[in-house]
Amino acid sequence: MSRPPLRDPATTAVHPGSASLEPRPDPGVGDGDHELACSIARTLQVIGDRWSLLILRDAFRGVRRFDEFADDLGIARNLLADRLGRLVRHGIFEKVPYRDRPVRYEYRLTARGLDLSPALVALMRWGDKHLTDDEPPVVLVHKGCGHPLDQVFVCWECDETITPRQISSDRRS
Repeated sequence: MSRPPLRDPATTAVHPGSASLEPRPDPGVGDGDHELACSIARTLQVIGDRWSLLILRDAFRGVRRFDEFADDLGIARNLLADRLGRLVRHGIFEKVPYRDRPVRYEYRLTARGLDLSPALVALMRWGDKHLTDDEPPVVLVHKGCGHPLDQVFVCWECDETITPRQISSDRRS
């Protein structure tokens, strides 16, 4: 007698009867209401594990096919299938067939997935600053001119570059 695969209902399902792509509350995070009001907590429910972030990193580098992800990451195929399925269900990737027989798919970033680029760049920058002794292993450059990029906060109203110490949170109800 075989058992169905174990799945984490907090991260692999959407609200029953809803077309929403919002994740269900994580049962390990308080009562759900307070924590899910935080966009960071909600985002972590979708992309907050190591493998999902590394899959996204590879996708931004141009990896699209299952076998390419598996080879590059050295991830178990069942874990990769699970993470790609979650990212597809949450609208981060779309599956696009590239071969008919047998059917094979590419995983392409959607607009929603592309919006994660600044978050991944921020994680990369933090690692470059705090976890490397020498030069960073990868430098992001502008395709048009080849010069290194910077990531900054800008207040368009004041036309100023803003530091993290100049940012405050304005809670919206």
